[in-house]
Amino acid sequence: MVITTEKLRQYAESVGLDLFGVANIERFKDAPPRMHPAAIMPEAKSVIVVGKRILRGGWRGIEEGTYWPNYTYFDYSGLLNSFFIPWGVYELACFLEDHGWEATPYYSGVPERQLNREPLRQGAVPPDVHLAIRIAGVAAGVGEIGWSKVFLTKKFGPRQRLHAVITDAPLEPSPLVKPGTICNRCMECVRGCPGAIPHIKEGKTVKIQIEGETYEWADVDMGKCTLMYHGGDPRTSPFLHKDFPGWKFDVTEQEVSEGAAYKFAWTLSGAKWRPSEEFPSGYVVEGHAMLMKWGVGEREGSSYGVEGSRGCMRSCFNYLERTGRIESRFHNGAFIKRPRWLLPAKTQPLTKEQIEAYRAVDEGRK
Repeated sequence: MVITTEKLRQYAESVGLDLFGVANIERFKDAPPRMHPAAIMPEAKSVIVVGKRILRGGWRGIEEGTYWPNYTYFDYSGLLNSFFIPWGVYELACFLEDHGWEATPYYSGVPERQLNREPLRQGAVPPDVHLAIRIAGVAAGVGEIGWSKVFLTKKFGPRQRLHAVITDAPLEPSPLVKPGTICNRCMECVRGCPGAIPHIKEGKTVKIQIEGETYEWADVDMGKCTLMYHGGDPRTSPFLHKDFPGWKFDVTEQEVSEGAAYKFAWTLSGAKWRPSEEFPSGYVVEGHAMLMKWGVGEREGSSYGVEGSRGCMRSCFNYLERTGRIESRFHNGAFIKRPRWLLPAKTQPLTKEQIEAYRAVDEGRK
């Protein structure tokens, strides 16, 4: 049987993948060498990008301020990214290899850093190579990148995660999604974000060109974004109010890099501390630590979500659904149904009674 793009699309759907597109290798001609698929497979002819939806209901508990585990466990770094999509990606790669074409499944986790290294083989690029999976998705005609740097599709808006298969099969590329097809710069992402998207670095944007089409999005302040998303912001994490009473930390005033923000938020969220009467859990921030376990387990590379993409995803798909710019429709209408919550940047201090009780405990230990 001759393998075609359409037959691969049908097979991808049969193994549970919601999104599918193909880029020929020529669409990556402007990619940096350490982000080029041919650096992984020099004989690559095509890059297949696939995806699976993030459940709209996965955010319901965070939107209502009542329940956090399911977004991380099912829809973020948990089962969606570590099992639901990879299973279909692996089956798709097997299908290609059953028909004589080499296929490299690509997991879209980004390396923590790309160090300056010498190549391991003469003529090759240094490790570690990784694709910019969202740009690969654009090149494969799966969608476009919105103003907030989030990947958008006509089917789900921002509600998906992507993986890829690199292959030496010469496949017909999918048509590109024209810039502005989905994102019309409505700025609902900016209005809904607690502070990262409004703080565009130096007012700059990022632009790429693929086959004469120019795609442009905001150069989002990823330091602020990372602090908010991964639990460094008291406004979006009720768990900080529980474990750091009386603390004030305004994320919008911070000017840290993305790497520094990760170092702060992940250390704060995953670290253990001696149990006490005041904080008996044994964790610095118990709620964040539990989310990390749910995302999945304490394995290297597992992740967690606290803020839950308030602007760049929830505000975005709420607008795109309401205005009919994407295909998703729900019987219950708009996703955002009630006034949205945002906590103070300063957590409530301990009461006098609490202070006296903790002091008595401390005195008893001396």
